[in-house]
Amino acid sequence: MSSRRTAKVAEAIRQVVSTAILFELRDPRVQNVTVLRVETPVDLRTSKIYVSVLGDEKTQRLTMKGLTASCGFLQSKIAKLLDLRFTPVLTFILDQGVKKSIETSRLLRKLDIEDASRAPHESVESEDQETDLSDSLEPSTPDFDSEEEPDDETE
Repeated sequence: MSSRRTAKVAEAIRQVVSTAILFELRDPRVQNVTVLRVETPVDLRTSKIYVSVLGDEKTQRLTMKGLTASCGFLQSKIAKLLDLRFTPVLTFILDQGVKKSIETSRLLRKLDIEDASRAPHESVESEDQETDLSDSLEPSTPDFDSEEEPDDETE
């Protein structure tokens, strides 16, 4: 089986699971879930579903327990909607990548604010340096009046 087919099946599983979680799953523990990606091996017997859950760690743990409890329901949806020889066994994995990127963005914004508070003092000094440099540089004009003759290469 080609990796292209495996990728298509993984994307189809992602769509089915995402839609089922969003519209059909009635477990109150499962909230604010985003299915990020699905990894499926070539044999299509298992699928790792990477999810992002908004909220604190307690909410994330409850949501992961709810998703694990609903694996049978989600596998039955996959079996009904996708024409596969085997219905893959689902494993949910909490992906911390989104959480880490939000934290990184927050830290970068904090650094930008700190730099902006220091910048007015530094910008006055740098403007003084720029004017000193611009005064010392005189534009150079090419000397077109030189008596060099162009090379004529006629044979």
